[in-house]
Amino acid sequence: MFEFLEAIRDFTETGGQVLLVIGLLIFVMWLLILERAMYILVWHKSKKKQAIKEWKARSDRTSWYAEQVRQKKISTLSIQLNGSIPIIQALVALCPLLGLLGTVTGMIEVFDVMAISGSGNARSMASGVSKATIPTMAGMVGALSGVFASTWLNRKAKSERTHLEDAIIIERNV
Repeated sequence: MFEFLEAIRDFTETGGQVLLVIGLLIFVMWLLILERAMYILVWHKSKKKQAIKEWKARSDRTSWYAEQVRQKKISTLSIQLNGSIPIIQALVALCPLLGLLGTVTGMIEVFDVMAISGSGNARSMASGVSKATIPTMAGMVGALSGVFASTWLNRKAKSERTHLEDAIIIERNV
């Protein structure tokens, strides 16, 4: 276990301080993704059943007022379904930007070494190059994983809203 933690520490030192920020961002993003997935897969089902049960218990399902009640139920559950998805999407967009920040800070270090040593000594520039490439990679990996997860969450939320709209049907007088 200690070797694993030491490997992580070495990796973050190689990638620079920006890598820690990217790691924290990805951690928070995945906590939100897991929370949304749990809500959609577990908790939403009981709320959906309750809304359908309340709708079917209504005696009036044909009036204008009934339509407004129906729309409120669907909108309320839809808002709960979408919950933190916009925040997740913002964090996904932030990942590559922080990776780019890591690239810039790493390249500044490379240029500092070149200015001090007066030449392109590969050994002295290696630290800056790793600080330039590792955060970029981490930002892109975080963004890609988040894109797939947020797309899935969006699809599931839209699908669940459609199912709810189909289940709570307004009865028309013909």
